[in-house]
Parts: sequence; C-alpha cells; structure tokens
Amino acid sequence: MISPTTFRRVLYSVLGLSLAIYACSAKAADKEEKTEKTNEVKIKDITLKVPESWKSSPPSNNLRLAQFEIPAVKGDKEPAELVISSFGGTGGGVSANVSRWVGQFAAGKDREVKVTQGESKDGKYIFADLSGTYNKSIGPPFLRKTEAVPDSRMLGVILAVEGKAYYFLKLTGPKKTVASIVDEFRASFGANAKDEKPFEQ
Repeated sequence: MISPTTFRRVLYSVLGLSLAIYACSAKAADKEEKTEKTNEVKIKDITLKVPESWKSSPPSNNLRLAQFEIPAVKGDKEPAELVISSFGGTGGGVSANVSRWVGQFAAGKDREVKVTQGESKDGKYIFADLSGTYNKSIGPPFLRKTEAVPDSRMLGVILAVEGKAYYFLKLTGPKKTVASIVDEFRASFGANAKDEKPFEQ
C-alpha cells in the first residue's frame, strides 16, 4: 500500500511533468504562429522573400519598381510601407543617400541613427536604421511637401548588385509596427544582422 507521503510525491511529479509539457507545447505553438509563409517576388535583378501578409499594390509613381503595405500591429493606427526603387547608379553616392535619409528625420534628442554594412546573396548592402519624428512625403514627389509624424521608424537599404544596378529598399511606418518586422525585412533580401559591421563612410 502506498503511503500518503509517497502518493503526494508521485502526484506532484506528474503535475510538474504535465506543466512542463504544456509550456513546451505553448512555446512551439507560439513560434509556429510567428513563422509566416513567404512569397518570392522578382524585381528586376533581385528576388525578395516577402511575408504573405505584406500586400503588394501597383507603384504610386514611376520612381517605384514595387511597393508593399505591412499591417499595423495593435496600438498603431497606420500600416508600414516598403518601397523598392532603382536608378542604375547610387544616385549621388552611398553616403549622400544615407545622409538624405537621416535628414528626413527631425534633428533632436528623439532621433536615433544606426548604419551598418553587410553582404547578402544578391550583393553588398548598407542598412540604415532610423527612428524619431519622420518628415513624411505627401502628394507628388516634385511638390516636396511633408508632414511631421512622431514615433516613426525607417529601415533603409542600399543593395549593390555587382555588374547590374543599385537597389533601394525603404521601409517606413510607426515605430512599433516596424520593430515587429525587422527580422522579416532583413530575411526578405537574405541579410543577417550578426554578420553586419558598422558602416564606414
């Protein structure tokens, strides 16, 4: 006959094992939910692996090769947007483009800038991670009209496809929404944050 003490020990062991199994199952399910299917999208010389939730739409002007809308996360009212462009060359130089992107954020204590460089399957790239108050372009580009949008973030990439052209990937939107897709954005063009180094102008 099992003593009450032994019975309690067995019961606690079974309960502990059950909780451990539940926790592992919950983590696995959570990880599975976060792993989203992707579609391969060919844009001239590059092929992006884009999450299915990123909705493609016709380019809004002739400077864009492609554009995607990324759903806002809970708490954000506006979606994020990814725009892909190419002008053949660097459009004035890599450093000049990075400086232009930085200049699109209002100078001040809330502006944060981090620029790194790396290499993907399609070529070497510069990765600019900017946040703060974004001077968002509104209306046709030639009008140069902007609207100040606080708590914004931009992920800008200059991707050099050797012997072909430079491609510009610019993802902008509310800070929380952009923060939730940093890894997916890097993965879309085969980048790896661990292999990146500080950008040297």
